Amino acid sequence: MLEKTFLRKQFPLRRLATSLLLTMLLSLTFSVGAASAHAQVTLVGPKQHYLAVGDSLAFGFQPDLDFSHGYADYLYSNLKGHGTTSLANFACPGETSTTMIKGGCPYSYLRKYPYVGDQLDAALLYLYLNPGKVSPVTLDIGANDIKGSLNTSTCATDVASFNAELAQLDANLTQVILPKIRAALTVNGVVTGDIVLMNYYDPYQNICPNSVPYTQLVNQHLAQDVAGYGLIADVFSRFGGTTTPNPNICTYTWMCSVFKDIHSKDAGYQVIAQTFEDTLGY
Repeated sequence: MLEKTFLRKQFPLRRLATSLLLTMLLSLTFSVGAASAHAQVTLVGPKQHYLAVGDSLAFGFQPDLDFSHGYADYLYSNLKGHGTTSLANFACPGETSTTMIKGGCPYSYLRKYPYVGDQLDAALLYLYLNPGKVSPVTLDIGANDIKGSLNTSTCATDVASFNAELAQLDANLTQVILPKIRAALTVNGVVTGDIVLMNYYDPYQNICPNSVPYTQLVNQHLAQDVAGYGLIADVFSRFGGTTTPNPNICTYTWMCSVFKDIHSKDAGYQVIAQTFEDTLGY
């Protein structure tokens, strides 16, 4: 996930203003695309099985080693009331969109659901073995893709690296991950399950406020990438959005604890689950 994620850079005032203006323009463009995509997606509704894929947030990582109260667990509790009887959580802490496709997740020994090989192929096999019986499929991926751009000591971002990593994330999502998941959900020409991709909160926004435009840009790309395949769950807004300082960072994550950890607490995972629930409208 987000481990050591999200990008920031000490800009001179003029460059920061330019960055913020660009973000505003991109926000308008992407919001129109996202709204259009939302209108194009017809929800199927909950089915017998719920599949969660992604990184350490989907896994439900917490530094106190409580791995049983992630957003997938809370969402599954809600889905039980709609007839869902099982949760298959394939998420792997540290997963990037590339390792999701090619394998090599650094913390594969922590996986809750046993499988061999890369996460995407394992998820696709699960879908093909349960045709028409899986919905929703929730996904969060991308924060680990861009973490190499960040210097956590100086709050500086390597912009060229960030742009390259973001472009690779877009390609992995739109050319491989999302089309393959939708294809596996399609039975006899009919899409039988819902796909929901979440965006990210910015755990560093109180430490380096200039990280926020980068986080917003990542989230705008995620919304655009999922267009036509599914819905976007706006976790960023539910965690307080651009408000800085953001008191929710201390309330919902471990950033203000002795762990100084970017992952969500129980309260944060509950908020994420609620965001998925509200987005799905089940």
